[in-house]
This record gives sequence, structure tokens and C-alpha cells, in this order.
Amino acid sequence: MTNFISVQLKKASEVDLAKPLCKFIQQSYPGGDAQAEHCRAAEELNKLRKTALGRPLDKHESALETLLRYYDQLCSIEPKFPFSENQICVTFTWKDAFDKGSLFGGSVKLALASLGYEKTCVLFNCGALASQIAAEQNLDNDEGLKAAAKHYQFASGAFQHIKDTVLSALNREPTVDISPDTVGTLSLIMLAQAQEVFFLKATRDKMKDGIIAKLANQVQITMEVFPVLAAKHCIMQANAEYHQSILAKQQKKFGEEIGRLQHAADLVKTVSSRYDEYINVKDLVDKINRALAAAKKDNDFIYHDRVPDLKDLESIGKASLVKSTPVVVPLSQKFTDLFEKMVPLQVQQSVSVYNQRKADLVNRLIAQMREATNLANGVLASLNLPAAIEDVSGDTVPQSILNKSKSVIEQGGIQTVDQLIKDLPELLQRNKEILDESLRLLDEEETTDNELRTKFKDRWQRTPSNELYKPLRAEGANYHSILNRAVQADGQVKERYQSHRDTIALLCKPESELNAAIPSANPAKTLQGSEVVNVLRTLLANLDEVKKEREQLENDLKCVNFDMTSKFLTALAQDGAINEEAISVTELDRIYGSYTQKVQESLKKQEELLKNIQNAHQDFSKMKQSNNESNLREEVLKNLAVANDNFVELVANLKEGTKFYNELTEILLKFQNKCSDIVFARKTERDELLKDLQQSIAREPSAPSIPLPTYQTTSAGGSKPAASSTPTPAPRTVVGTKPQPPARPPPPVISAASSSSSASAPSGTAAAPAAPAPTPTPAPGTSGPAASTAPSQAQGPPYPTYPGFPGFCQMPMPMGYNPYMYGQYNLPYAPSPVYQTPGQPPYPAPQQPGYPFPQQPYYPQQ
Repeated sequence: MTNFISVQLKKASEVDLAKPLCKFIQQSYPGGDAQAEHCRAAEELNKLRKTALGRPLDKHESALETLLRYYDQLCSIEPKFPFSENQICVTFTWKDAFDKGSLFGGSVKLALASLGYEKTCVLFNCGALASQIAAEQNLDNDEGLKAAAKHYQFASGAFQHIKDTVLSALNREPTVDISPDTVGTLSLIMLAQAQEVFFLKATRDKMKDGIIAKLANQVQITMEVFPVLAAKHCIMQANAEYHQSILAKQQKKFGEEIGRLQHAADLVKTVSSRYDEYINVKDLVDKINRALAAAKKDNDFIYHDRVPDLKDLESIGKASLVKSTPVVVPLSQKFTDLFEKMVPLQVQQSVSVYNQRKADLVNRLIAQMREATNLANGVLASLNLPAAIEDVSGDTVPQSILNKSKSVIEQGGIQTVDQLIKDLPELLQRNKEILDESLRLLDEEETTDNELRTKFKDRWQRTPSNELYKPLRAEGANYHSILNRAVQADGQVKERYQSHRDTIALLCKPESELNAAIPSANPAKTLQGSEVVNVLRTLLANLDEVKKEREQLENDLKCVNFDMTSKFLTALAQDGAINEEAISVTELDRIYGSYTQKVQESLKKQEELLKNIQNAHQDFSKMKQSNNESNLREEVLKNLAVANDNFVELVANLKEGTKFYNELTEILLKFQNKCSDIVFARKTERDELLKDLQQSIAREPSAPSIPLPTYQTTSAGGSKPAASSTPTPAPRTVVGTKPQPPARPPPPVISAASSSSSASAPSGTAAAPAAPAPTPTPAPGTSGPAASTAPSQAQGPPYPTYPGFPGFCQMPMPMGYNPYMYGQYNLPYAPSPVYQTPGQPPYPAPQQPGYPFPQQPYYPQQ
């Protein structure tokens, strides 16, 4: 009765989790203590997997606790790491728990780059190990019964959870052991065994027979799964009928009592006849038979109650005391999250999108201010301000032009611009080579995948590379577009530089050469000290103040920092999801609202100042004497001012371009690593799939079965064996049996004529070779020779057995040589006792005269 079913564990292939996780951490998190801590956690996770899956597990609570901790950790990292074929690509390989493999190939296995697949298989092992621990419990005490019931209910819940989630977790057809039908059946089996444990406890505690009958009747087990389960199905029905018969007797329903006992007797008789090798039910059979005999006797002599038919008996109720334990993470009571400080992936993505929104907002505000500054500089240069009001002598360089020249020389002048422009093509070429190499890796692997898919057709069951690489190719196309736009921008910068290069070179000359290059003119001394000049100076000073405020505002915008992690974590905890756009827009308005207002005020103030400067300059121009010399001087001064502005902008653009290319190099290197990792993972998956396909092909029959000739299908007597009148029972399913060695070959045939002639000849006397006796024809109704007659020939190469063939012989080999002889009772002669010493192997008899073969060497019996 205490034969319980346990489930075998799945076997996993070794996987290095630390390396890909550490690589993702290094790419996604800035260096420092947090990154190092996360990498250490990845190493601990890898050690935990090896402990849980890399060695045989004992049927003990501690081993189950290790499996549960690993499962909990997988559930914890699932929202924190993007495990997929095109991100963190880790291929998990598991073997089918119920497949034993074959001679030509290993057992059936499945390899998937899916964390959900790993979770499913680990949970399967948790349920399987729990069933094994439950089966090992001592059911003679309450502690063992409670532990067994708890583990069976947990196993049932684990298998039920797999049934509900496996298809969505894998997104493809699973192996048989974790298919919904299989795990659904296993869940019912585990739940039935938990109910059986409660039945055993109720029986031991001598509870009411009606309750015991309902408990036994509730143990529903699918009959076609295993013979043990079929036997238990009958046993539990028999127990239910037995205890219900006791209740019928108490209710004075003696006919019903006998009917139920007869049904119970038939059920246990079926178990005894069909499943005796699995379960011993002798005690139960004796108990039911005694009760049935007593009930019949009392009814025959006293009650004379009619025994109803089985179909007329009222159905027995059911009482369930067990239910599947739901899978609620964490399953382990000792679980500690190794990545507790790492935020979930959804939060990471939301923070990343928020940072992009923030960068776009800051860049837009800074761009507005820089455009306004460039506009102001352009307006002043077109008006030759402030040089026009500083040029009092007409033959010296204005101070504003000298300041601009000094600034250009301090920044390196045209040599700086030339070097920056020279570096751009090298940086661009480096980025192009990295991007081209990344896409080349994808192209080569995709070509190989397409070739194998064409070759193996439907057998090549994995995600096509062209579909898998769509996100990567879209990312690569985006980088191509960025590089193309950068090339166009570089061309515009070079063209602009060439148009202003001579003027910038003039600014880089000493003051004397610069003064000589500027035409002289009549001084405008009469304008010095006038009201219009004072107004212009005031307005220009105010404009310079606006520019300085703008520079400080730009620095303030760049320095603003706010960590949105806590906001997103709170939203995820409260709502179970993150509305990133709504949260980000609200926070950006709160943080940068005041800065946006200051930028708009600065732009409006500049607009008013420029309008006033232009009006004042018109008055200044009317008052200033105009001639050709003064106009030419003013034009040169304007060009020098414009050259300074262009130099500043060109250097800023080129430095920004150099920084862009260097940052893009880091991004493209990460992209290349991503492509390299996924290609390597795909190659590993491809090799595993090719190996499985080769094994599958090797297991397939190379040709259809060839029918045997008629003479090979007949018996030694020459006739086909008669068909047995007894029906052949269906083959039994043997659970857990080991493969048996091949049958021992039968001994060679010994003809009757040879045996009689040899037996009648005295020892040591030569006997003439006897003619071969004809094969006796079996009498009608018989199936051939006697059962004790050995087959005509042992399995192996065909030897000549008919007269006239060279080397023909009917004499048997000596016993000392023949390893197929089982004893001396069928020897054609009796070995002489003279040659045999007690405790030693027998010596061979003398070689018979007329034996056509030379004497064979002697091999003693082992």
C-alpha cells in the first residue's frame, strides 16, 4: 500500500552566468562600488546554479532549499536583466527527464535562450525532488505523514504552475516532460498521493468508516499512466467499498454490505492477478474476504436480504483534505536577493527615457541661447560695433579688435582649426570600420543560418536570423544615418572655414601687422563724448551683461541633476506599471520650469537691446562723416569681427564633433560586442542543434525492415510452432527497470543416433561414424521435438550439417571446450571418473575416432 510514485529530476548543462551578466552590468552601470557589487552578485548567482544543478542532489530538505533559493533568485533577476536572444543571450540546455536516450544519440534535450525556460525546468526539479523526499518519509508516525503530505501538495502546485505558464514562457513546443499534458497529469498524481497519505492517517487513527470511505474514494488516479497508479486506483476503490460496507452494516443494509464487499474483492483480485509485482495486497485481500464470508454467512442464515447489483449501489461521496500548494515567490524561507540594490529593468528603461527627455530639453534651451548670442554677434559685426565707437584716431587698431585677436591667438589660431579638421576623417573612418565589422558578423551568421534552413527545412527549428537581427539591423541603420549626417556637417564646417580662413589668419598676426592691414581714415573725434555714443556704449554694456548671464544660465542647466529612480520605483510598487511619459513631463516641468522662464526672459531682453542698438547706430551713422577711406576701414573691421565670431564657432563645432566621434566609438564598440555575443550564442546554439539533428538522423532506420525467409522462421523440427489457445496478456509497463543482458545462446544439437552409438560403445573403443538419422516428423497435434531437445545450432555463422559436405560432422565437441552445455545429462558419453579429481574442473574425454577436425585445445569450465 505504501508504494508511492516519485518523479525523476531533469539534468541541466553547465552555463556560465557570471560573464554575460557582468558584461551587461559594466555596460549599463557607471563604474564604482555599485558596479563592483553587482558583479560580485553575478558571481554568487553562478555559484548558486552550480550548487543547485551541477551535482546530484540528496533526497533531503537542504537540497530542496538550495533549489528553491535558486528559483527565487531567477524570479528576482527576471525584471532586472533583459534575457533574450538579442540582448543577454544565455542558452540554457536541459534534458528530458523521462527520455533514456539511445545507442546512437543521447537523450532528448532542448536548448533555449530564455530565462523563463530555465525557471520552468528548475521549478520542475523542485517538484520532482519534493516528490522524492515525500516518498522517503516514514509513514509510521505523524511527523512523516505531515511531511509527506506537505511535499506532495507542493509538488502538485509546482507541476500545476508549469502547466499554466510553460507555453507562454517558452513560446515554442516544449519537451514531453514539461508539456502541459504531462505536468498536468503529474500534478493530479501528486495530489492523489497527498490524499492517500491522509487516508493512511485516517485509517491509523481509526476515524469513522464513512469518512474513510470518502477519503479513499477521493483518491482519483489516471489509470493509463503507470501500472502502480492503476493498482492504487483499484486499491483505493476497494478501500472505499470496504469502509462503506461497514457503514451499510451499521445501517442494517446487509445486502448492500455484501454487494460492496464483493466489488471490493473483485478489485483486489484484479490487483493480485495483474500488479502483484508492484504492490502486495495480501493483508487487504484477507481482510475483505473475511468480512465477505462473515457477511454472507449471516445473511444466508439470518437476514436473507437481497444483494443489489453493482450498478444499483449508491455512489460513495468524496472528501478532499488536500489541495495544490500555489507557487508564491519567494518559495525559500532563507531567500536573500543577491541583486537587492539593482532596480528592475522597467525602472532602468524609464530612467533612460527620462534622461533622454531631460537631455532634449536642456539641449533645446542651450541651443536657443547660443543662437541668440550668435545673432547678437552677427548684428554687432554688421554695424561694426563696438569698433566703430572705439576708432577715434583712425590709424590704430580698435581695442575690441585687439581683444579678439589676443583670444584667437591664445586658442591656437588657424593651427588649432587645421588639426581638428585633420583629425575628423580618422575618427570617422574608425567608426565606419567598427560598424561595418559588426554588420559583417551578422551577415555571415545569417547566411549560414539560411543555408542550414534550406538544407534541413522543417527540422531546423529555431528563430530565423533575419527576424532575430531586425532590432540590431535597425540600430545599425540608425548609426549609418548618424554617420552620414555627421559627414554632411563636417563638410559644411570645412566650407565655412575656407571662406573665413584668411581673415582668421589676419587676426592671428601681431598688432603691427594687423594695424598695417587695416586702412587708415580721418578720425571721428567730433563724435567722441556725444550723447549717441554714450547711448551705444550703455546698450552694448547691457548686451554684454545679458551674454554673461546667459553663459551662467547654461552652466546651471548642465549642472541640474535629479534621480528619478525612487519616483519610478514608487509608481511600480503602487500601480504595478510605470506611466513614464506622464511622470517625466511633470517632473521636468517642476525642475526646469524656472530655467525655461529665465531663458525666455533673456531672449526677450536681447531682442529689445538689439532694436535699441540699431536705432542708436542709425543716429551715429548720420552724424559720422562718410568717405571712401572710412567706409573701407569700417568694412575691414567688420570682417575681422565676423572672423572672430566664426573662429569661436568653428572651434566649438570641431571640438564638439571630435567629442561626438569619440563617444560614438564607445557606443559602436558596445554595439559590436552585442553583435559578437549574439553571433557567438547563435553559433553555440547552431552546433547543439546540428548535433541533435545528427543524433536524430542516426536513430532513424536507414532502410525498411527486411522479411526473413521461411526456413529461418520455422522451428528446428521443420514446422511452424502451433498457436497457443491461451490468449496472450497485454505487456506490462515496468517502471524503473534496468536493461537486461542478452539471452544466453542455446547449446548445439545432439542427434539421437550419435548419442546411442556412443553410449553403447565401451570406453576407449573406436566406433564407426553413424549415418545421420532422419529428422523425425512431429505427430499430429504436437508442436515439434521435445522441450529438452536443444536447438539445431547456436546463433552465429552457419556450419555444415549435412552429409557430403567437406568436414561434415555430427559429433558434439568435448564438454571441456563447449561453453554452451549446461550439464552432463545430455552428453553422448559419460566422462570417466578416473580423470576427475574432487575440487577440480573435469578433464575432456578422449577424442572420438573418425573426428574429422584436429584436437581442440582444452578450456576448463569456470
